[in-house]
Amino acid sequence: MSPVLFGILAALLIASALGVVLSASPIRSALSLVLTLFFIAVQFLFLDAQLVAALQVVVYAGAIMVLFLFVIMLLNLQEEPQAIARLGQRAAAVFLGSLFLLAAVHFLAKPGIGAGTGMAGAVPATFGSTELLAETLFTRFLFAFEITSVLLLVAVIGAVVLAKKTLT
Repeated sequence: MSPVLFGILAALLIASALGVVLSASPIRSALSLVLTLFFIAVQFLFLDAQLVAALQVVVYAGAIMVLFLFVIMLLNLQEEPQAIARLGQRAAAVFLGSLFLLAAVHFLAKPGIGAGTGMAGAVPATFGSTELLAETLFTRFLFAFEITSVLLLVAVIGAVVLAKKTLT
């Protein structure tokens, strides 16, 4: 992948991720998350990891986002009036955001970035293969995989219980 194409995709990915965080509406935020997940899948495609890209779309942009939207609709979240942030909070947010931006520029301006490391590095032949993904997921990360599924189930049950209490 050329650095220019990577930069364009990364900028689109960051813009859609900012849409997730900065959107006042939970529905718009969830739709921005879908767009972010699709851009991540495109990045995987350019890394020749077609299986991981397909799983990204099917699992995250499909199943998990349906679950998120179901919970949002179940809780009947309405748009809230804009809360006026205090001046100190805004100043702190601008300061921390500026520090992050300066750190990112400093990191990217270092000599050696992209020259034999990072994007220009060789990708192993087994990267993104079904066998490697299945072996890693069901051996090294089996406990985390199962805990995540239980956590999602508990979150849905909790949302249903909370919504049911407010409806009755």
